[in-house]
Amino acid sequence: MTQVNATDDARFERGAAALSRIDGEAGQKVVDSLADIAPDFGRMLIEFPFGDIYTRPGLDLRAREIATIAALAALGNAAPQLKVHIQAGLNVGLSQQEIVEILMQMAVYAGFPAALNGLFAAREVFAAPAR
Repeated sequence: MTQVNATDDARFERGAAALSRIDGEAGQKVVDSLADIAPDFGRMLIEFPFGDIYTRPGLDLRAREIATIAALAALGNAAPQLKVHIQAGLNVGLSQQEIVEILMQMAVYAGFPAALNGLFAAREVFAAPAR
């Protein structure tokens, strides 16, 4: 395991708070799922994206989730992560209709298959019991 210093602890604390606010239990489940194989990677997931990027000024959480949902849908191979971030979008104030529009927009830039897969992922998230 790598050594952790005070700067890393601050990044981790910032990241853990942001992860909880944005992804709730789903984000922590991803980190927990790495405990037996790559705990350092789980820590990196908290420190870098959430401790360093999500907490930067310049974009609010809604805008960051719009960008994240679009990027994950465009990738076309990240359905589990897309579902987590669709829920995160709902958590930070995006409406279901806004998420549908984001995913439909991906047909223009990422193709119809990516948009369709994104919409199917959204349907699953929207149908799940509220978190």
